[in-house]
Amino acid sequence: MAAVGVGGSTTAAGPGAVSAGALEPGSATAGNVKHLVLFLHEAVLVQYVDTLKLAVPSLIYTLQNNLQYVAISNLPAATFQVTYQLKILTTALFSVLMLNRSLSRLQWASLLLLFTGVAIVQAQQAGGGGPRPLDQNPGAGLAAVVASCLSSGFAGVYFEKILKGSSGSVWLRNLQLGLFGTALGLVGLWWAEGTAVARRGFFFGYTPAVWGVVLNQAFGGLLVAVVVKYADNILKGFATSLSIVLSTVASIRLFGFHLDPLFALGAGLVIGAVYLYSLPRGAVKAIASTSASASGPCIHQQPPGQPPPPQLSSRGDLITEPFLPKSVLVK
Repeated sequence: MAAVGVGGSTTAAGPGAVSAGALEPGSATAGNVKHLVLFLHEAVLVQYVDTLKLAVPSLIYTLQNNLQYVAISNLPAATFQVTYQLKILTTALFSVLMLNRSLSRLQWASLLLLFTGVAIVQAQQAGGGGPRPLDQNPGAGLAAVVASCLSSGFAGVYFEKILKGSSGSVWLRNLQLGLFGTALGLVGLWWAEGTAVARRGFFFGYTPAVWGVVLNQAFGGLLVAVVVKYADNILKGFATSLSIVLSTVASIRLFGFHLDPLFALGAGLVIGAVYLYSLPRGAVKAIASTSASASGPCIHQQPPGQPPPPQLSSRGDLITEPFLPKSVLVK
């Protein structure tokens, strides 16, 4: 789980409490180790009940990461990349159930389109989909992807609910997640490979390729933070679409993946669904109002209880509200 952003709220109350904003990177006291230790002691140990809340998403994220390795071991990289976009569907459903978030018609339509595209890709995979290694089990890979998407959606929404229900900053919550994740990962490692690690050492098998994967995962987490802070959801949708295309091209060149019309159709539907789901609410309303004005002038009266129409900034730019839940952007 990579750090997503930086908050500036005060998390602790009482003696020894330290402002989280005073410890943010770039602040005057960021290098004060004493203040940092006091703050972490107060926020992590003294308020242990608050810390324990992060054990649930941390456990689920650890499980999710392991499920991803099971999935990618049993599915072609392109198929995995397309199918894994189901996390948008699961996150949206958990957002409705746990956060009482409402979805627009366009969102529901894009989720249906997403599911259809993934189903087509899986049908292509079940029908053969070209040669594949004998040790791959597409059924196990699909089950691992679905379980990973379910866990990703629940953990992301649960994490967002914790963030909205407390004053702790995002970087503190990520630190707590990392502590639990590291501990749980080490327990799992000892349980599954404890004898081998004791005999051969912890870093046995860390080839350059393995280090490359580790660094790529860490760098990807930092990129998520940059996307959340500086980019919008449309760019996030384009990035997801580009990742599907690059995974497909790499699978063709490296693993001899067979690209047929059925897979191309399913992948295209998924890419279109991600783009539609990422559209800002204001942009959709602007398109609708433009179409209505083209048919003739009309006076629009805002119904009671409905959100106000999109506003224009002082520069004339449209102020938009992102569709994509925060939980989808968090790894």
